[in-house]
Amino acid sequence: MAIATPSLPGIPSGLDHAAVARIVREIVLATRGVPPSQAAVARTTEPKLVVSISARHCHLTDEHVVKLFGPGATLTPMKNLYQDGFFAAEQTVMLVGPKRKMLPTVRVLGPTRKASQVELAFTDGISLGIDLPVRASGKIAGTPGCVLVGPAGAIELGEGVIRAERHVHMNYADADHFGVKDGDRMSLVIKGSCGTVFRDLLVRADATSKLEVHIDTDEGNAADLDHASGVELIRQT
Repeated sequence: MAIATPSLPGIPSGLDHAAVARIVREIVLATRGVPPSQAAVARTTEPKLVVSISARHCHLTDEHVVKLFGPGATLTPMKNLYQDGFFAAEQTVMLVGPKRKMLPTVRVLGPTRKASQVELAFTDGISLGIDLPVRASGKIAGTPGCVLVGPAGAIELGEGVIRAERHVHMNYADADHFGVKDGDRMSLVIKGSCGTVFRDLLVRADATSKLEVHIDTDEGNAADLDHASGVELIRQT
């Protein structure tokens, strides 16, 4: 006995099961903020993967920009980053840690944020005498602080100095391609003479991000990323 396929709003009758499944899939992706055209690309092409080394840097509030660089100061873009709307600013600050140990030049990234934050590599923490906690960006409660010094003044951060948790940015079409969602974990395989696998990358999925992995300088140097023969993202089970 034939079983009738239920009709769905906006879907013509007479379509086969494969066509219905494709249309339903596009409707579901659209509710996540992914246009059907992007969903089609994700199904037929391999997403372009970029792996970036995130050198030491800081994010500042508007208030802290003014305190460090003077009245009316705003961040001046020097170089656009891979993610649209983000940039390395011309401004830098000096970071002073415990016992007056310091890093003389820490790049400021823009745009400004609601809370100031400093992201360092493990070896930076050793140099400064700071025991860096590994945190996702923005999760700074209970973390160490430092002093930031600019040409117009200084600020003392009570918290906000972290080693950023390795992570991968992606849009919803990329997430669907890999079978993951925001908050999941993936592994990054780096191939080459110093090949390695970095596990537990935090997935940060939204509607607009490009597919990009962020690792810090220690991780990038250990894997000799500049001379890698290939990189691959794998979903963890």
